[in-house]
Amino acid sequence: MSGEAKTTKTRSLPGRQLLAWAGGLFGARRQSDAAGVSRARARRTFSASRVIVLLALLATGATLISAGAGYGLAQQSDERLWSEQRGALRNAVAEFRNLFGQTREVDPRFVRMVEQSARLQGLKFEIEPSASEREMQPVLDAQGRIAGFFTWEKTRPMAMAMDRLMPFVVGLAIVLIGFAGFSLTQLRRAGRDLALSEEQARRAADEDKLTGLPNHAKTLELLDLFLAEHAGHEATTFALIELDGMEDVTAHLGVLGSDELIVAVAERLREAVPPDAVVGRVGSDEFAVMLTADATVDIEAMLRAVLDSVARPHWFDTVVRVSAHAGFAQAPRHATTRGELTRRAELALRAADKKGTGSIVAFDTAIDTVSNDQKFIHRELPRALSANELELHYQPIIAAHGGRIVGVEALLRWTHPTRGPIGPAVFIPVAEQMGLMDTLGAFVLRRALHEAKRWPDLYIAVNLSPLQVRDRTIVDLVRSALEESGVAPSRLMLEITEGVLIDNPEEMVKRIEDLHDLGVRVALDDFGSGYSNLSYLQRFPLDKLKIDRSFVVALGTSANGGVIIQAIVALGRALGLSVLVEGVETEQQRVLLRLAGCDEMQGFLFARPAPAATIDRLLSQQKQNTGAKTLAPPPATLTA
Repeated sequence: MSGEAKTTKTRSLPGRQLLAWAGGLFGARRQSDAAGVSRARARRTFSASRVIVLLALLATGATLISAGAGYGLAQQSDERLWSEQRGALRNAVAEFRNLFGQTREVDPRFVRMVEQSARLQGLKFEIEPSASEREMQPVLDAQGRIAGFFTWEKTRPMAMAMDRLMPFVVGLAIVLIGFAGFSLTQLRRAGRDLALSEEQARRAADEDKLTGLPNHAKTLELLDLFLAEHAGHEATTFALIELDGMEDVTAHLGVLGSDELIVAVAERLREAVPPDAVVGRVGSDEFAVMLTADATVDIEAMLRAVLDSVARPHWFDTVVRVSAHAGFAQAPRHATTRGELTRRAELALRAADKKGTGSIVAFDTAIDTVSNDQKFIHRELPRALSANELELHYQPIIAAHGGRIVGVEALLRWTHPTRGPIGPAVFIPVAEQMGLMDTLGAFVLRRALHEAKRWPDLYIAVNLSPLQVRDRTIVDLVRSALEESGVAPSRLMLEITEGVLIDNPEEMVKRIEDLHDLGVRVALDDFGSGYSNLSYLQRFPLDKLKIDRSFVVALGTSANGGVIIQAIVALGRALGLSVLVEGVETEQQRVLLRLAGCDEMQGFLFARPAPAATIDRLLSQQKQNTGAKTLAPPPATLTA
């Protein structure tokens, strides 16, 4: 990062708590599964402790209530006993009232009898009342005078039974109270554990499990805070950084190795960005950087330092190098809402991806124009298919010797009612994203074979998209299209690109053989522009090579251009393949390519792609010029 970028004053995050959260989040790396198990265990412990405490308190209360009730019932039972004893004693005294007052003594046998009948303990007859705690009842003689007193020991059988039982009750209550206290302690501890576990769960929901960075949802939440609190002279930057070649890293190091690399990259990103910036992980190999700073801060310089940091070698069991590209958008310069800001940053990232490794792209309205065009195509292409707005143009294929038209290549064209012509390079990728290539491919094949019937002496070349070639139903489609049109299979040349051959070579060999069984021919298109693996030419049963136009451009400007084409022609002939060169635009190129040994040519020198009616006129012109060795360039009205 430049010194200016380093020393420019940046604004702190919205609130100190946000900085504390962002700083602590990265250090709190934990496994989500372990946190979930801990949280579930804490919940179970907390619930069990609550139940145990409740049961212990209920048992303690029940014990105390039962003890109190028991004492009350014992007291009532003893009082009833005392009442019955006094009643029995009064009845006995009344029955034998005449015995009292005659002498100072009472027959002991009478006393024992009364004692037994009244169920009294230690019953005695005394002339004078004693000062003891014994129960006492006066005895009246026949004249109503007090003749003496019956005294006895007051008994409490039920209360005494309760007294004997009370130590056990007290012990049980103490145990229950102690258990309840212990359970209450456990309940408080479980509550703290559960609160901590819930906090961990909340943080886990906000952070990426692997790196500890804010995850996608939390990143967007933080971006809302940045946008809500940036000042008028400041700019909030939302940058996206995508790693390049992670598929190769995974293939070389495995999943665990790629995870280690992601963690290492995340750490470098945190170290490389300014202290007030926040880094989040928003995809498997995609990161976001958010920063609110003065509008004069050089964001590209900051991102360049970040990409350089990522590109430094990473040391694991081996040295690993990984690069990245970045795109960014700023508020309020490019957008004012979170949705629009993230969308435009994503568009900038795509543009950087197209530019190549290490690219940094700031959002520009031109990028959004392309995006709007894609949205337009996404909306209009299905309608165009149903409205039959798509049509085929054909470009002649010329024999290198003699200059005759020997075939035509069918090329899809779309003329929109309001937008005008829309090139295939624009709408074909959108059609692939929408899953319309099967429909488009079937349309092109059937329409081309239908119009080929008007040119019985020409073969017709039809391009197959990679999606069509990978689809096993392509053979059935070609068979049915040939049967519907009645065109001889030998007149159909299907063109495929090198890329589809490497995906599943065994399946592609079988696919080409099945097409050959129908009688059609297969050409390898754009040879030399991709992998150019010579083993493909030996392994796959091809019929023709189409040399890419980039080699034609080099003719006359590069000493090796002609040599390379000669080598490709020689290779094709050695393998029994015919060779076609596309992109011929000058007479000099035509002569050099014919001398190099090419079989067929195609390009603007001969004719531009045009509707079928134009091909009819070109063929008519060719018949009129049967004596000419080459086809003269068509008039401007035919090549426009």
